[in-house]
This record gives sequence, C-alpha cells and structure tokens, in this order.
Amino acid sequence: MATPRSTPLSLLLLLLSLLPLLTTTTATSDLVSDLLNLQSQSPAGVIHLTDSLISRLLTSTSPPRPFSLLLFFDAQQLHDKSELRLKPLKSEFSLLASSFIQNNPNPNPNKPHLFFCDLEFRESQQSFALFAVNSLPHIRLVPSTALDLKADSIQMEAGDFSRLAESMAEFVESKTQLTVGPIHRPPVVSKKQVIVMVAGLLVLMPFVIKRVVAGETLLHDPNLWLAGAVFVYFFSVSGAMHNIIRHMPMFMVDRDDPSKLVFFYQGSGMQLGAEGFAVGFLYTVVGLLLAFVTHVLVRVRDVKVQRAVMIFALVVSYWAVTKVVFLDNWKTGYGINMYWPSSWQ
Repeated sequence: MATPRSTPLSLLLLLLSLLPLLTTTTATSDLVSDLLNLQSQSPAGVIHLTDSLISRLLTSTSPPRPFSLLLFFDAQQLHDKSELRLKPLKSEFSLLASSFIQNNPNPNPNKPHLFFCDLEFRESQQSFALFAVNSLPHIRLVPSTALDLKADSIQMEAGDFSRLAESMAEFVESKTQLTVGPIHRPPVVSKKQVIVMVAGLLVLMPFVIKRVVAGETLLHDPNLWLAGAVFVYFFSVSGAMHNIIRHMPMFMVDRDDPSKLVFFYQGSGMQLGAEGFAVGFLYTVVGLLLAFVTHVLVRVRDVKVQRAVMIFALVVSYWAVTKVVFLDNWKTGYGINMYWPSSWQ
C-alpha cells in the first residue's frame, strides 16, 4: 500500500512522463498559429515557404501533424517558357487557395488544417531535392501523416490540373476528404467599369444613331467586311484556335542545339504556331486567288489577260497545295498518293 509520502513522488513522475507530450502539443499548436498568421499576410492565402520553414514544419516534427500542406513548386527563371504554363497555373493555384479559405472560414477542428504553399527553386533547392522534384509544373500534397516526405506525399498528375483550379479542387477533395467549394473567379469587368461603359454609351448614343441613319459607320464600309472575311478564313484554316486552347508556342528551341529555333516539329502529336500560320497563309493565298478569278477576272473583257491570270492562279495554287501536302506527309509519315485511272498505270 502506498504511503502518503509516496503520493507526491508519483505525481511528479507522472508529470515528467507527460511533459514531452505537452511540449509537442504546444509546439504543433504554435506551428498552426504561425501558419495561420502567414496565410493572413498573403493576399491569396498562399504561404511562401523556404528551406528553413520546410525543415521547421515537416522534417523537425513527427506525424501526425495538425495540418496538411499543398505545395506548388515554382521557378521564376522558367516563367517565360510558355509550354510549361507556370504563371497561369500559379495564378489558378492562388485562386484555389483563396476560394478554399473563403468557403471554409471555420475549419473542422477534428480534421487537419490545409494550407496552400509555394516554393521557389532558387530559394528552396534543398526542399526540391527533398521531394525529388526534377521537372515542372509540380504540385504535391503532404498529408498530416506523412513520415517520408517523398514516399508518403501525393503528386498531382497533369490530368489533375488540366481544367485548372476546378480540377485542382477535385484532387484536393479526393485526397483530403475536405470540401473546397465553388471557385470564386474575379469578374471580367468590374462594377465600376460597367458603370463607366454604360455612361459612355448613353452619351454617345445620339451621335451613333445619327451616323447609323446616315450610313456613315464602319459597318457600312465594304472593305471592312472584306478584311473581316479574309481574317476569319485565315483564322479557320491556320489552326489558330488550337494554338490558343493548347497554349502552343510559335516556335521552340532545338534540344540538340540550343542556338537554333524549331518552327516545324516533326510528329503529329504537336503543332507549333508557325506551322499553322504557314499552312494558313498558303490556304489563304489559294482562297484569294479563287475569289479573284470567280469575282473579278470574269469581268475582264480581254481573253489573253484572262488566260494569263488563270494560268498564274493555277500554277500558284498547285504550288501552295503541294507544299501543304508535303508538310502533312513529313509530319505524319503518311503519304497521299495520286489517283490515276487504271488505264494510265
């Protein structure tokens, strides 16, 4: 049976055994408070991390932690590489962070906090090596239970940010069991801009109506409609919409010789902007020649002039079409064979 003198000693031993646990709990609570403070200082809620902060948050603490991190690995020197799309992806990542914070003002205390962070290569090379990041873009989720940061963290695949912030939100919800909520995109036109535009339209309305009635507007100019039709035709046949949707560059640097530029890429999987513009120019030449022959040349009375222009149009059109066919054969590897009657073979 324990004596009264042994009771204080037992309490002391119990407190000493609980001291590391209390210290760890206090330290992790301080980390969450520090992260919340850093999050509030960022306009979009994205915390900028460095090697020292990564060491304090992850490598110096043991799981389970009261927070998870979604890391965006960035490199300022690669922002001019349009094929990487780092700047628009970083903007979408910031939009995801601000939307999550706005939709979840009171996080669930029973679940780890989720913080959105970014790292810059020049400032955090050790962290890049710690996560074995050797290519960009790269987004990685570090769960609260991650022990080995490389093996236990989850990389966001390319398909997870193909639809930008919306697909990133689906990744976060599937991996963290948290609800991101709707993405709050800023309006294209602000309320002040709408008010100014409406006021300007009201002021100009009488003058516009007067010119429309008199038939003196640009919309009454046939040359404008002609230029617009040519532009639409060129836009359609040059693959410009494909370049805009895919964010394709006009050209790329030759991997074997960085001093050279590649304007035509062999392979059907990718089309550079210069290729589309070249083909669009050739098709536009053929279309303009056809329009000239069918609308202008038929009004010329001199038969010799008609024949000379017709021969010139045929020769140029044949040359342009052969160049397009040659480029298609070179890119795809499939040949287009001429059809000849069987009696000619």
